[in-house]
Amino acid sequence: MAGLATAGALSRAGWQVILLERGERVAASPTALVLWSNGRRALESLDPDGGWSAIAAPLPDGGVRRPDGQWLVPPRARNGASAQPATDGAENPSPSGAGPAPAVVHLQDLYDALVAGLSDRVEIRTGCTVTTVRTSARNRPVVEVGRTPIEADLVVAADGIDSPVRRAFAPESVAVGSGFAAWQAVIPAYRVPRLSPEEAAGGETLGAGYRFVSIPLGERAAGRGGVYWVATAAGAPRPESPATQLALLRRWFADWHPPVAALIEATHPEDLVPQEVRELRPLPRSYGFRSGPGGVVLLGDAAHAMPHHLGQGACLAFEDAATLRSLAADAAPGEALVAAIDEYSRLRRPRTTSVVRQTRRMSAVVQARGRLALRARDAALNHMRPRILGGHAMGSGDWMPPE
Repeated sequence: MAGLATAGALSRAGWQVILLERGERVAASPTALVLWSNGRRALESLDPDGGWSAIAAPLPDGGVRRPDGQWLVPPRARNGASAQPATDGAENPSPSGAGPAPAVVHLQDLYDALVAGLSDRVEIRTGCTVTTVRTSARNRPVVEVGRTPIEADLVVAADGIDSPVRRAFAPESVAVGSGFAAWQAVIPAYRVPRLSPEEAAGGETLGAGYRFVSIPLGERAAGRGGVYWVATAAGAPRPESPATQLALLRRWFADWHPPVAALIEATHPEDLVPQEVRELRPLPRSYGFRSGPGGVVLLGDAAHAMPHHLGQGACLAFEDAATLRSLAADAAPGEALVAAIDEYSRLRRPRTTSVVRQTRRMSAVVQARGRLALRARDAALNHMRPRILGGHAMGSGDWMPPE
């Protein structure tokens, strides 16, 4: 996603871009994504005419419950405020009053918008796996796809947590398991069970080592609306088929409050997207590396992959893209571009390190087990609310791309 966003933004600024895609086609996973205030602001700065509001649905505040349905943190509507933030433009504030309102978007819609934003200066090459990257003090960076070298002024490595480009510059930064397995799915509208207004608002439920989040997608998502849900469980990823894993989820969440079991029951195996939750430890010491008149930058999961407990991974990746675009769009190869690469790393490294640190603290909350640990977690939730369902309020809403 961030690679597409960066390619589009730099091409519209006049750069000639070659986009290397590992897959045989540019395609989205059949899931969805929460765009907190910072993610929306980043996308809107990358492409002000991208029509993001047309594909986004409001993110309701469904509150936080225990598996038996007892409220740990009631929705804001129960406290007299609106639980349905407006999302009809960048100027509409989030509930915290900082930045555009958080929203949820189907990934297919997001990819379509990002691809539509590519100019004729972008050449897409699919089925490309980067095997080598070379840099030097005098020459432009070169990446090799098989035996084919590709030279450029700027190499943007948005190639994920297993980035071969990152390994060349930060071999000490390794992808490790976070101790969780995760499952995502989108239930199309015609299969969503009948829900009460309270249930339809979605929300989050925390158990002992288990978590379930559901979010309504609105009527326009991927042309069919529906409900997006995410479940996590402590432990290693499951090796079984999606059908078997879905049966396990139905058993694990069978006695949780409505509509958890009903949503999982309405899910088909082909809807399920299992994931191993991984992260980078340690983070790379730098996100920018000089090479002659230009260099290489790390972006998104290649730079700062983290558990998705705060839902900030994609939003930070869009921040990366917006920052790089602001710094490098008008930077000519040479001193200006090298300075932009250095400044990109200087700005992004502290920002992402702070969010990763908060995400790891959230991991401890989700992992809580045992009576005393759960009691302490439940007592602390009112203070931690901004880090759970209000990621836009943890300082993210104040983020702005550099001038």
